[in-house]
Amino acid sequence: MSGATTPEDRELRALLGNARTVAVVGLSSRPDRPSLEVARYLQEHGYTIIPVNPREDSVLGEPAYPSLGAIPADIDVDVVDVFRRADETPEVARDAVAIGAKVLWLQEGIVNDEAARIASRAGLDVIMGVCIRKVRQRLDGEDV
Repeated sequence: MSGATTPEDRELRALLGNARTVAVVGLSSRPDRPSLEVARYLQEHGYTIIPVNPREDSVLGEPAYPSLGAIPADIDVDVVDVFRRADETPEVARDAVAIGAKVLWLQEGIVNDEAARIASRAGLDVIMGVCIRKVRQRLDGEDV
């Protein structure tokens, strides 16, 4: 895929294996949204999901926050998984850095070089243009 940034499988396994908490930016409670499908999958596979969407009160039984900065400081966010337009991702990257996230993951079809630079300069691992669920399924040998 053009523009996708994906580390080697060994690195991906380590990133996903070490992650416990995933803030999903743009997570919607609407059943037709890919964000809900992906977040539900992650939750079913042991990850704590933190919905980030100013239009939601809660999603998948978890309280929603209007922004990454609104997540309580005592919650350690490992991965910021982004379901937003590419032009909105540099701001999300800055917020991910500010909350001390370890990984910025831009979902399938979302690529932004500025967001990648912001996050990687601050020491975050950056993955762009691929679906976190599909990657985990592939690494686990599940049917995709």
